[in-house]
Amino acid sequence: MALTIKKPGQGYWTRMLSAIGAGIMLLACLAWLWGELSSAFTEDSTRTTVQAVVACLIVLGGGGICYWVMNKDKVVDFFIATESEMRKVNWPTRKELVGSTWVVILGTLFLAVILVLINLAFAWFFGEIGILHTGA
Repeated sequence: MALTIKKPGQGYWTRMLSAIGAGIMLLACLAWLWGELSSAFTEDSTRTTVQAVVACLIVLGGGGICYWVMNKDKVVDFFIATESEMRKVNWPTRKELVGSTWVVILGTLFLAVILVLINLAFAWFFGEIGILHTGA
């Protein structure tokens, strides 16, 4: 059984970035499990052997599962369609991006100030009617 890629050359970037994301998740799982296994065994040689075997199983098994899933017909077609749609996107210019970022930052700060003022008003109101007791 040869390892072949269905529809090679199509959807390259979505496939590569998805594979990188899956690899990062596998490595994060491996790092977490490595730490969990380090406290499970008292003897160093046994712990290291178990950790190495589990690491190999995770890398081989997870890589095999990722390869199998990413080579299914529906998934491959989805990757190809996603890449073709991303080529149609009208990306903003740098000036538009900077302007939009400032609008978001200022809008967030404005909402934060409004919420702080509302919080202070409610705290004052509830303090005045005797529901909220402050230390002052």
